Amino acid sequence: MTTPHRALPSVDRLASVPRIRALIESYSREAVLGLVREQLAESRKEIDRGGGAPGVDALAAAIEGRAGAVWRSWPSALINATGVVLHTNLGRAPLSAAATEAARRAAGGYGDLEFDLETGGRGSRQEHVSRLLCQITGAESALAVNNNASAVLLGLAALTAGKEVIVSKGEVVEIGGGFRIPDVLRQSGATLVEVGTTNRAYVRDYEEAMSANTGAILAVHASNFRVIGFAHSPSLAELVELGGRFGLPVMHDVGSGCLLETSVFGLAHEPTPQESLRDGVELVFFSGDKLLGGPQSGIVAGSREAVETVSRHPYARAARIDKLSMAALAATLLHYVRGEAVEEVPVWRMIALGAEALEGRARRCGLAVGERASVVETLSTIGGGSLPGETLPSWAVSIDSTGIEGGARMLSSRLRSGDPPVVGRIEDERVVLDLRTVPPDQDGALARAAVEAIETVSTPS
Repeated sequence: MTTPHRALPSVDRLASVPRIRALIESYSREAVLGLVREQLAESRKEIDRGGGAPGVDALAAAIEGRAGAVWRSWPSALINATGVVLHTNLGRAPLSAAATEAARRAAGGYGDLEFDLETGGRGSRQEHVSRLLCQITGAESALAVNNNASAVLLGLAALTAGKEVIVSKGEVVEIGGGFRIPDVLRQSGATLVEVGTTNRAYVRDYEEAMSANTGAILAVHASNFRVIGFAHSPSLAELVELGGRFGLPVMHDVGSGCLLETSVFGLAHEPTPQESLRDGVELVFFSGDKLLGGPQSGIVAGSREAVETVSRHPYARAARIDKLSMAALAATLLHYVRGEAVEEVPVWRMIALGAEALEGRARRCGLAVGERASVVETLSTIGGGSLPGETLPSWAVSIDSTGIEGGARMLSSRLRSGDPPVVGRIEDERVVLDLRTVPPDQDGALARAAVEAIETVSTPS
């Protein structure tokens, strides 16, 4: 009597199936056979749980599915219809055409990343970007690293290791992904000294915490939450004045890397590195892939002496930015130098979009989707730990899921599994597709994807 385990085909038998042979021709034989063995192992576990032995065709299909999942081109391009401009899970800031081309150019050949074309000798990968950052922010010097967490850790390690760093209790925060200010200070070798209370801190609190071992004052912008009501914190200028009296540097983590005035777009004011440097901070830290609108990166900007000290620290090598990101960052910064960031940087282009233009696009898209679609006013958010609680008026296509088996979740799932995948949001059992975060040239693809998703969901008879 044949047991279910014995009914499973051998690795060689599966390798001879035409569908698996086609995979072997496209990939290496060993790689495909590895997937075959994985699938057979999974089938044995299923048999142990009381299941039957799958046939050869079912196994071949499952192996093809594994190959498609593991070896597909990644990350997949998709349509962001969530209305969240800086969606961390979707890669945050999309790059401008110029930044994309700069990264492609850097990837496709050799370049003068660390080579001085004039002298023929070794150059600095930081020099070009540093000049641009100084021109934009007013810093004396600047350094780009792989993200803002690295920038903060590097700055603290270089200037305050073995010393105390004073931080307001209300700024001892976690900004996401487990990045906590106390942990960063601990890893840098500095000791955290908290002052004030969660909602109120005064200059006198900082002054009373001063000791012979104080190394710096650190101000942290609460970029992903907001304290309202009975709250107070000293201004950056007040902290700089205090630091000056005691001969201590003030460092400021502004987080989002905003280089433009956000209030002109109907948003709350977001602190900028330029303001921090004008107030006299020694170092300011910020992200390159949030409101700056560039690739993942972190910036350290400030006095020439402090930045030079940071650049010599061993962590600087560990946190070094790669050539593709450096090229994209340089191209992004040039948009600010040219005064064209609002027109060319996708993040700012989306933020600057007027609701009127979005309404027209939403109505055309809704008509193309059909009778399940209606057009609604909605609110977009900035996201990415920037401008918490701030929204922008927008327009969206809202798709009714009434009568669809599985409801809005099923419809949303079908949208995500389409080509291209579409990611929206669910509100009151309707799938909402916010046009603010959809480039105009994707409107047609969005409508087609919605039509296909509606057609493929099952409806009860």
